[in-house]
Order: sequence, then structure tokens, then C-alpha cells
Amino acid sequence: MAQLARTVQVLDRRVAEVVGAARRPLLGAAASGPGEMKSGRMDDTHRAAFTDRYLRKGLETGLAGLEAKSMNITAPGDGGYAVPEAIDQMIETRLRDISPIRQVATVVQVGTANYRKLVATSGFASGWVAETAQRPETAAPSFSEISPPWGELYANPAATQAMLDDAVFDVESWLAGEISLEFASREGAAFISGNGTNRPKGFLAYPTAATGDATRPFGTLQYVAAGAAGNFGASDAADKLIDLVHALRPAYRQGAVFLMNSATLARIRKLKDGEGNFLWRPSLAEGQPATLLGYPVIEAQDMPDIAADSYAIAFGNFAHGYVIAERTGTRILRDPYSNKPFVHFYATRRIGGAVVNSEAIKLMKFSVS
Repeated sequence: MAQLARTVQVLDRRVAEVVGAARRPLLGAAASGPGEMKSGRMDDTHRAAFTDRYLRKGLETGLAGLEAKSMNITAPGDGGYAVPEAIDQMIETRLRDISPIRQVATVVQVGTANYRKLVATSGFASGWVAETAQRPETAAPSFSEISPPWGELYANPAATQAMLDDAVFDVESWLAGEISLEFASREGAAFISGNGTNRPKGFLAYPTAATGDATRPFGTLQYVAAGAAGNFGASDAADKLIDLVHALRPAYRQGAVFLMNSATLARIRKLKDGEGNFLWRPSLAEGQPATLLGYPVIEAQDMPDIAADSYAIAFGNFAHGYVIAERTGTRILRDPYSNKPFVHFYATRRIGGAVVNSEAIKLMKFSVS
């Protein structure tokens, strides 16, 4: 009897383990409500309703509920609907491919426009003492609070209803392409030279000084003079570029890039060292940027041309130096009334940007000093 009782107990434990395993949620699926899971099927349903019913036909029945279940967000009061995750990822991918600053800066997703970032502007102090000597108190680090300026970026592409009714017309790819092209062109300019009013603050909008990191105020970018007004010095163009590289602390050089527009790059590509070798090196692999002095070169058309007192070249580790903050997702409002027979798709996204570490970005100023 004792043996039978032990056997029954073992079987009971195994049954309990099997039942418990069956009740566990699948990996990658999170409960979003009683008896519901945030799964791929829910997102596919939301995507189909958004594309086939809302974008093509303007039908909104049940879309708000599907949006809340699929995206786990609440609808704001400005109207429109959140783009399904799959389509929003298409927009994000194209933004990264087109917008040069987005490729190298730090991008964070936030749920509120009150995003703050604390940055240490000085480290802990330390000192040497004898084995039995007293340990005096050391200085505490200083912190600065960074709050990126925000703005609402919008695009308003249009299509005819006949185009939307055509089953061959890929409305998802068309819409993602139109939105991402417009967003990328606008945000690229803001990340470089935006004034911070209803838009991000670009790194060229910050104060500059020729002094080094040890004495320059936090939030002020260092520049290296090119040696002439609107040009390099007569004989030391390569030397000035080397000075720019080494103005950046070694900790930031790993991952640093040059940033300039095509006209400036055309000038740089012609520069040679003392032995007649070009400073610029073409890329050896598809999809990889060319290099200058061993560092990647990123073309950004919104950088200024070489002119007197212009900051036409930037060099730095933008992942440490610049942050891009985004509110959750892209929203689209369908408007078939304002411009008949066209259907407009009013897309919006909240974006902020700011320099968070002024030591990680250096500029070349085309001036004598």
C-alpha cells in the first residue's frame, strides 16, 4: 500500500507539471486583456483593418479597439490612428537609411514630451593618503539636466481614390515611402541646424569656442580653425584635419565619424599628404562608408558649404554627443474632403533632439582663428 501511495504522489506531481506548462503563455506573447494575447495574429488583424478598410475605403469600424489591443496605447485627441507596427517599422528603416544623423546618433523612444536626461559634467574626486592618515571628504560630481526641444513633424501625401481602389497598388509601401522621404529631409536639417523652436535643436545651433574640454563651458562645442577665411591654410590642410581628429578625446574616437556635405567632400577628396597619397579612401565593401584619416565619412546635405566662418565639417561620436527622442509611433488621419478628388493622408510624429555631451562633437571653422 505504501508503494502504491508513493506512485500516486509521483503521478500527481507529473500531472501538475504538465498542466502548469500548458497554462504558461508562449514566449514573445504578452497578455493584453482577459483571455487575449498580444500576438502576431492580433497585429495582422490590426494591419489588415488599417490598410484595407481605413486607408483604402475610409472605414473606421472597430479600428480604435484593434489599435488599443495591438499597440497597447491610448488614442490622443488630435484624431487619426496609430500606424501598425509593421508599417511603422518600414518608415523607421527608411528614415535610418536616408537621414544621416539618425544613422549615428542615439535614438530613444519615449512616452511623453517631458523627457529629461541627466549628464555628469564632472567626476568623483580622489586623492592619495598614507595608510593610517585620515580620509578627507572628496568633491561630488556635478550634473546637468538635458531636455531636448520638441516639435511635431508632419507629411501630407495624396492619392486618388481610383489608385486606392486598385488592388495592385501597394498602399503600404507607397505611404511609408512618401512619409519617410518627407520626414527624413525635414528632420535631417533640424538635427544639424534647427533652432529649437517647435523643432529639435541642431548641434550647429550651440555656442562654440576654441578652448579645450578642460576649460570650455558645458554645452559649448569646440572648433578647430582651418587657417583661412573660407578655405584651408595655404599648405597645411591635412594637418588641420589631424588637429580636428585629435581634439576629440581618445575615449570618443572609437565610433567617431566625419560629417560634411557633397561639395565639401569633393574638396576633401582632392587633398593629399606629403607623399602624394590621397587622404580619402574609398569604401572596400558595398554599404560601407568611405574613410578619411581612417574614420567613416557621412554625407549630410544640410551641412553648410565651405565659406568664411562656416562650420562645414563636423567630427565626433554622435552616439555619445547627440540624442534623438521620439514619441510612440506615427499617426495618420485620412482626409478625403479637403482636396477632391484626392485623398490626403496627414501623418504626424513628435520628435525632439539635443546635444547631450558637448565634448563628443568637434567642428572645423573656416576662419583664420
